[in-house]
Amino acid sequence: MKVIETAIPGVLILEPKVFGDERGFFMETYRTNRYAELGIPAPFVQDNLSYSGRGVLRGLHVQHPHAQGKLVQVMDGEVFDVAVDIRRGSPTFGRWVGATLSGENRRQFWIPPGFAHGFLVTGDSALFIYKNTDYYSPETELSLRWDDPEIGIDWPFEGTPELSAKDSAAACLSEISPERLPDYEASL
Repeated sequence: MKVIETAIPGVLILEPKVFGDERGFFMETYRTNRYAELGIPAPFVQDNLSYSGRGVLRGLHVQHPHAQGKLVQVMDGEVFDVAVDIRRGSPTFGRWVGATLSGENRRQFWIPPGFAHGFLVTGDSALFIYKNTDYYSPETELSLRWDDPEIGIDWPFEGTPELSAKDSAAACLSEISPERLPDYEASL
């Protein structure tokens, strides 16, 4: 597996080996010991699958407490996937990294606990799957504005994406009380 380090330590782009021939392809999408060697913790306790059309933006979401690490991948279609460091005291607080994930490139993106996560569908549609290190806990979820000017995510999209009501009402990072944010030291 090829591992690509990003500008934020701990956030990784992974390229699993793909074995293909005229019949199609085979790839291993997860193996506990291999991912543990990369610092990706086990166990994963919940898998999620979403399907969305072009221009749909889901996120930016984080849970605190009950922070979720997420191993994400697109099975079909294409997305621009983003991780934002919102851990109090982090040297990369407020910074973001993004990766294009698609059914073609078969890349995975590791978002550690304590990061806000979101994705924009840039293909006609996207079948998006992710593994989580903790269970979904709606009472501890925070939504961060997708277009927060202080974070300045460079989304590859003109205009306004299609958002849920929850994501449309999300706050900017500076509007969220620091006590609601995960702690950098606790995530190490």
